[in-house]
Amino acid sequence: MRIRINKWMGMFFLALVVIEMGDLKMAAQSRHDPLQVLGISEDQIWNGITVSDDGRIFVNFPAISPRPIQAVGEIGADKRSHPYPGGDWNSWEPSKPVEHAFVGTNSVRIGPDGALWVVDTGSPSFGKEVLPNATKIVKIDLSTNTVSRVYPLGSDVVKSKSYIDDIRFHGETAYLTDAGVPGILVLDLTTGKVRRVLDHDPSTTGTRVIKVNGEVLLGPDGKPLMQHADQMEVTPDGQWLYFQPLAGPMSRIATRWLDDPGIQPGELSTKVEPWFNTGSLGGTAIDSNGDLYLEDLNTSSILKLTPDRKLSIVFHDARLHWVDAPWIQDGWLYLPEAQLDRAAQFHQQQSKVQWPLHLYRLRLAALPNAQPHHAQ
Repeated sequence: MRIRINKWMGMFFLALVVIEMGDLKMAAQSRHDPLQVLGISEDQIWNGITVSDDGRIFVNFPAISPRPIQAVGEIGADKRSHPYPGGDWNSWEPSKPVEHAFVGTNSVRIGPDGALWVVDTGSPSFGKEVLPNATKIVKIDLSTNTVSRVYPLGSDVVKSKSYIDDIRFHGETAYLTDAGVPGILVLDLTTGKVRRVLDHDPSTTGTRVIKVNGEVLLGPDGKPLMQHADQMEVTPDGQWLYFQPLAGPMSRIATRWLDDPGIQPGELSTKVEPWFNTGSLGGTAIDSNGDLYLEDLNTSSILKLTPDRKLSIVFHDARLHWVDAPWIQDGWLYLPEAQLDRAAQFHQQQSKVQWPLHLYRLRLAALPNAQPHHAQ
């Protein structure tokens, strides 16, 4: 009997060893995976991420059918998003007041002041007209978790088909791109006054089809989708604004010209400089050296564009399917997997999204040696 017991005990311990070795192997693989998972979404598409100085992670969910349960959220210890900042901001429904609720968010960003800034397009669904008084910029104080100011964007600068896309800062000025009606908005953060510039300018107007992994993205109408002024970044010294339609090409303009309310539209247009023949980008980020990191939709790759206009591929992974609005902080590149091209609106209301979606981060210092990349 003792022999049989020892035999079974030996088999039991052998099984434990095998299981433990498997766990160790999985752990080792996890340690060597350059993409760290910080968040998971099982039923909502996110398309933006931002991180506060103390490590709080915020995301936003665009108004893509079906309507998201939350518009802005904070990632908790469970790696799930929880509605933020509370109150009625995440509970808007059609026919309800729009001034103090998120109607259709498209961007979240920690500003230089440490506040959380939210871009509300004012559109209840992608491709729908904006609702009156709904388009706004919302500033949230992270120390109190309350809204400290709302900047309304009126009908003099926001058109019925506008889709205010993203926000960047330079001193007491914020810049916003309009992907629906080509143009850039210049917002005075002190007075709240807004100007519309480069309206229908060639540099802000999308004329190229959007390609994702070699396929042209079609809109709900079955025609190639065109997105106007979309990505933008301010250089670390604040002197330049890079910007482009979603499918490129990229231009730049000195911020001093954008900040001058007296410059005439025709003259401002002459200040725009062609910068690089980029392709379809999901999002951009810029580091302290002025290097631009570009999410290439056509190859699910991260590209780096240096200030002297050298383009290279620094990372490729099929999991990075339409990464949108990445974020750089403390040597990490934060990458929200959005899969926007797989949303139901682009497939006869039949979602092709492969759940769950992930929030990844990638250590910039660990990136492999850059390989030359030629724009398409």
